[in-house]
Amino acid sequence: MKIKYNAPTTLSFAFICAGVLILNQTLFRGLTQTWFAVGPRGSFSPKSARCWITLFTHVIGHADWNHLISNFSLILLIGPILEANYGSRILFMMIAITALITGVFNTLLFPTYLLGASGVVFMMILLASFTNFKKGEVPLTFILILVLYIGREIFNSFRQDNISEFAHILGGFCGSLFGFFRPPKLISSRN
Repeated sequence: MKIKYNAPTTLSFAFICAGVLILNQTLFRGLTQTWFAVGPRGSFSPKSARCWITLFTHVIGHADWNHLISNFSLILLIGPILEANYGSRILFMMIAITALITGVFNTLLFPTYLLGASGVVFMMILLASFTNFKKGEVPLTFILILVLYIGREIFNSFRQDNISEFAHILGGFCGSLFGFFRPPKLISSRN
């Protein structure tokens, strides 16, 4: 038996995030804050390359190991399934679009920094509920996941904490749209 790099987008994402956290904690203190966090409302400068870059890279930075592990325990579980159904490139594009949307909304609306892949986690959770549906159907699993996960985030958004429930909700919204408008690649079945 040999170990296979079975989900290149998912695994590369995980290893890059872990690498950035290691670099931030050892050699380059402040790396995460500078290059892997979206600034708060009013901090975006269209002339700054860093501001444009962090709209995408904020999903790579994490505050600490607990933050990274809580995100990647789900990403490593769901990501390979999605990658098998949608393909590595499409999943990469979904992650990038989700990062951009959550980053833009944060820098336009919220007075806090945005850091971490939890918006991507919620995108994947909602998208996963579409992996076995037919055109013209709405999977009951999608409805239940929507109510449970997004409902919880709406409820939690009224608490004061350091969690961006709005990024979770936007990530879930992205996953829902991807699921409705991008059906999984056809997988031939053998009878």
